[in-house]
Amino acid sequence: MTKRSLILMLLVLSAASIAQLQAPQGTPPKTTPASPEAPSVSVQSDVSYGEVAGHALLLDVYQPPEAASGLQPAVILIHGGGWTGFDKSTVRGMGMFLARSGFAAFAVDYRLLHRSENRWPAQLDDVQRAVRWIRANSAKYHVDTDHIGAFGHSAGAQLAALLGMEDTRDNSDSALAKYSSRVQAVVDVSGPADFTIHRDTDDDAFLTNFFGGDYAQHAKVWQEASPVFHVSKDDSPFLIVHGTQDTSVPLAQSQELADKLKQAGVPVKLVTVDDVHTFRTPEARKRLALETLTFFMQYLRPGK
Repeated sequence: MTKRSLILMLLVLSAASIAQLQAPQGTPPKTTPASPEAPSVSVQSDVSYGEVAGHALLLDVYQPPEAASGLQPAVILIHGGGWTGFDKSTVRGMGMFLARSGFAAFAVDYRLLHRSENRWPAQLDDVQRAVRWIRANSAKYHVDTDHIGAFGHSAGAQLAALLGMEDTRDNSDSALAKYSSRVQAVVDVSGPADFTIHRDTDDDAFLTNFFGGDYAQHAKVWQEASPVFHVSKDDSPFLIVHGTQDTSVPLAQSQELADKLKQAGVPVKLVTVDDVHTFRTPEARKRLALETLTFFMQYLRPGK
């Protein structure tokens, strides 16, 4: 068994841990209120935000109880899974938590790599489409289009980071062409930031297929997928959270990104927790939830 196969197997075996990662201890992922007087979060599942080559792109919407009373800041939630697995259900806990805290949350599915199908940048195109779709449907979901954030774990963190750095790559959809895919704040959890370093034979084989060519011949593609190569003073504020025991994505990846953002003058906070890639302990999950909420309150709900 190759190193990458082993890592993917461990990630699958720990899927329950990843699902819990997004929710603080004591915040169960359910829609029923804690008491008859407490309003519940509104959840809409499998809402279509587009279609590519017959493939439906779906998202789940978590709306706060007070959504009808005015515009709410929003957060797009992007799951991990090595760009090959998992789905939007793994961020349900965070969706419920943020909705209860006054944010409209949109958990998205995106095209996954299958052999040679859906190679990069299909995943980036999909999440950028999702942000533009949210803005196009802002009236329906009571979203403040000037205050949209992104939260991602692992592979999802790489995508979330690029949403805070880059404008729309594929703007061929005339229905969404006038809407921006940029977000105003990014929470990057355990995300890879630089594909050109910390490489080994197994990772290189996977990334060569994912990017459609090896690094020697397609260095530009590898760099374009790496958030560290997109850092500029115009990037959105970042909260980066990473485990000190992470053996899947080295902590040095987040440190490199944080250092470059700081050098560019971008507001950034790097938080390290004593845990593994999937944040298994209640203490780490609680820290993540509270840091995320504080960050989004600061940058998406100024003055609150």
